[in-house]
Amino acid sequence: MTPVDLLLHDIDILCVVGDDMGVERSAAVAITDGRITHVGPSTAIEAQVQPRARRNMSGHLVMPGFINLHTHMPMTLLRGIAEGVDLRGFLDRVWAEEARVMNPTGTEIGARLGAVEALLAGTTTALDMYFHPEAAHRGAVEVGIRHVNGPVFFSFAGPDGLSWDQRMTLLHEWPGIVAEIGGPYVPLALMPHAPVTVGPEYLRQLADHAREHGYLITTHASENTGENEDTVAAFGQRPIEMLHTTGMLQTGPVLAHAVRIDDRERALIAAAGASVAHCPGSNLKLASGALDWVAKQRAGITTGLGTDGCSSSNDLDMFAVMRLASNLARLTTHDPQAAPSEEVVRAATLGGATALGLADRIGSVAVGKEADLIAIDLDAPHFVPLHDPYVALVYAAGRGDVSDVWVAGSHVVADRTPTKVDIAQVMSRARQHVSQQ
Repeated sequence: MTPVDLLLHDIDILCVVGDDMGVERSAAVAITDGRITHVGPSTAIEAQVQPRARRNMSGHLVMPGFINLHTHMPMTLLRGIAEGVDLRGFLDRVWAEEARVMNPTGTEIGARLGAVEALLAGTTTALDMYFHPEAAHRGAVEVGIRHVNGPVFFSFAGPDGLSWDQRMTLLHEWPGIVAEIGGPYVPLALMPHAPVTVGPEYLRQLADHAREHGYLITTHASENTGENEDTVAAFGQRPIEMLHTTGMLQTGPVLAHAVRIDDRERALIAAAGASVAHCPGSNLKLASGALDWVAKQRAGITTGLGTDGCSSSNDLDMFAVMRLASNLARLTTHDPQAAPSEEVVRAATLGGATALGLADRIGSVAVGKEADLIAIDLDAPHFVPLHDPYVALVYAAGRGDVSDVWVAGSHVVADRTPTKVDIAQVMSRARQHVSQQ
């Protein structure tokens, strides 16, 4: 028999997620050194392995952890400060408040709080854009989440007050910072805020750096009509065209939102191998518009889902994002078959992993992948009877149903409780920091 570190056995439903969106019943998953070594029927796996630890998952659905493909986790400290505004009004209010509250200490505290909220809701990986990235990374990694972030770029000083040269210095130092902080494996990333706030010559410089050093790029793009108009007024091009002509689109970036785009722009995105992070919660709340899910799928664009930040969508709940994404697609197309549940769950897991270049590591339950898993407690009225697990995940499940979370095999949430930090202390520090500013 093969020794393994952990055996999750007698899993009621295992949603493996993949090309066939398969489901296993009465299943088991074995984990060693943070990776999945066995997947299959529980009786068969139990006959093959000798576990050092085991956990009976009867009454639970186990699946890949969610991948939040666009968020600003430290903005937990700014939740609710910009209500009843569009994107431009939102930025005006938030940037002023950020200068007051979000210093490096506030950023670390906010990221820690955001990571706790995200993990408790089943998110195991987050692509997180925010200032003071070293502080954000320290706070998030301490909680145990797989945290992808990097330096943020503006052509001007920005709310953090850094010059372009200071941002580039941080970019050159970033690999050493990520290595020193540690945590689960993540790709190196750089984050120009948006074409409207980063001029063409700067986008070219960052695209060249990404190609030379293998960095992931993420940026906001075409979030609403006003952003498109402002970009044209400033630079004579719409955001997607500007990313294309500067060579940034050809690096295969993750484009946050991409709501207000046309067929030509969708074709450019698809041809470049770029991805879209769909954030229906903030798009609806800020009245930015509705992403055309069906047109994007037809164009062959890899799509993941994101919550955006807590001051624009107000939470980090990927279950809510899945439900909004599916319902919004059906409403805007008048087609009840648009955005089927399996497609939406795939976007929230393997789609995000693909966009991050991590599909060989995470995003599905498969032998050889890292064990980023969540367990959902099925002992609740809204799961009875359970006819279709994927429909239940999108339309009935919620973050309160997540009982356990593993990231790279580490049990970071056990019985609905974070294992690496004291949640009461995390919340207390957040309240204290905001009240003292």
